[in-house]
Amino acid sequence: MHNCCPSQRQATGLNRHHWWRDAVIYQVYVRSFLDSTGDGVGDLAGVRAGLPYLKKLGVDGIWLSPFYPSPQHDHGYDVADYCDVDPLFGDLAEFDLLMGAARRLGVKVLLDIVPNHCSSEHPWFREALESAPGGPARARFHFADGRGADGAEPPNNWHAMFGGPAWTRVTEADGRPGQWYLHMFTPEQPDWNWRNPEVPAEFDRVLRFWLDRGVDGFRIDVAAGLFKHPELPDSDDPEADARTRDSVNPLAWNQPEVHGVWRRWRSLCEEYTGRDGRERLLVGEVSVPTAREHARYVRPDELHQAFFFDLLGAPWDPDAFRKVISEAMQDIAGTGSTVTWVLNNHDQVRTVTRYGEPTPQGSGLGTARARAAALLMLALPGAAYVYQGEELGLPEVVDLPDDVLTDPIFRRTGSRARIRDGCRVPLPWSGQASPFGFTSGTEGVRPWLPQPEYFAEYATDRALADTRSFWHLYRDGLQLRRSLPQLGEGTLRWLATPPGVLGFVRGDGLVCAVNFGTAPTPAPVPGTPLLSSGPCPAGVLPGSTAAWWLTDL
Repeated sequence: MHNCCPSQRQATGLNRHHWWRDAVIYQVYVRSFLDSTGDGVGDLAGVRAGLPYLKKLGVDGIWLSPFYPSPQHDHGYDVADYCDVDPLFGDLAEFDLLMGAARRLGVKVLLDIVPNHCSSEHPWFREALESAPGGPARARFHFADGRGADGAEPPNNWHAMFGGPAWTRVTEADGRPGQWYLHMFTPEQPDWNWRNPEVPAEFDRVLRFWLDRGVDGFRIDVAAGLFKHPELPDSDDPEADARTRDSVNPLAWNQPEVHGVWRRWRSLCEEYTGRDGRERLLVGEVSVPTAREHARYVRPDELHQAFFFDLLGAPWDPDAFRKVISEAMQDIAGTGSTVTWVLNNHDQVRTVTRYGEPTPQGSGLGTARARAAALLMLALPGAAYVYQGEELGLPEVVDLPDDVLTDPIFRRTGSRARIRDGCRVPLPWSGQASPFGFTSGTEGVRPWLPQPEYFAEYATDRALADTRSFWHLYRDGLQLRRSLPQLGEGTLRWLATPPGVLGFVRGDGLVCAVNFGTAPTPAPVPGTPLLSSGPCPAGVLPGSTAAWWLTDL
């Protein structure tokens, strides 16, 4: 565990192996990180080649997006085989090389596990399609007879999050229209039936397969999902999930039985920890209405952590930020877990664009606010997740042409609203023109999504050479998190601040303050900051700026 002096460790009763409580994890979107084979798609060998870069940045670990065999209808979140590597990304031998390289560098590795649904190409689902209604193969999924004349209407009125009905009708072996199956995302992603005992047993096998290969834990996709209301009744607001692009249908998400799964998985991980003392992490993608419900997922015998998305979703407003931080500290930290903060991920508009004006290259205001938000997040108690490219200050690519879009949301709805391709464009590493060092392919090989010309300004080689860059801000913040006992795990105390300014004290005198306004204001403490997100003279906190000070407050 970082950032705690011996007396603090004794006071909290934590053992050294609780590395996850204040870790900073870097999310690697594998297909967009680095391409080693020259086909325009990132791969596991590319991740391995990039590990020294991530070690230099100072992160504690990486989370890999799904690389399992998949038809790629949803970029790997439609898994056809949970215990192998898609040839697009490498093979198991390459995965083992990656694990060895990460271990030598002291970088933890988390895998993305997808337990709510699989691919329609998964062998068990193909078996279900070939089986008769009511048979054991169909019981692993949610098959049901339709309503209306000849069962021509779906079993209920639910809509999928990515648009359209949540049910698809199958053609039976005799060629006639038959039952319907449930898919809360796309028809290519049938939902598992976790009330069938074969499903949890199969996922036990999957977890053990990867734990035996040395992984340090799992990021759990749709962790509030899995169980549906046993009667599958109609919803009062059937289009809520599609409208919000969030899991808000109470009949399909956050059912009480899901907590038993996390207790089972926690026990399995602790079995491995008991063998070698190396703690494995379970971090959930949990989208629920309140911080109090969120806290139920991180009770001592369930998930170690769950992403707290309220900060990501908060508008650029000091009162909004203070409210979500206070609620998280009260409800989540009270369980004995630590809050898991996040500002960006592969499903969300990047902060540089989200906080600024909607221009193709982002705006100066958005950039300044994103830098300030980064320092704020790194100063908060608990763990933090950084999405690839966040450390470069990449903006959202908002002007991708329709003919290159791959997000199933666009394919299902025809709408560009909330599509996710713009935050998934491959990283720029070097040079002045695409592919910016992303691919080692011959001339003419294009990245799987086109990179805009202005990505040259954000290339990694340029960022490393410029001490004023986003990269150096993140690197300096991570170094201070590791070295200062005030940062990392712990509590915070709010400061009285002028309107538009948010400030708090960490531990023994580390002050973080953010000016959410555009005009300068007196700094909350005198002296030159230890670190700031922009130019910050002594005694002044400029607009859209965050800073850290060491003081006697």
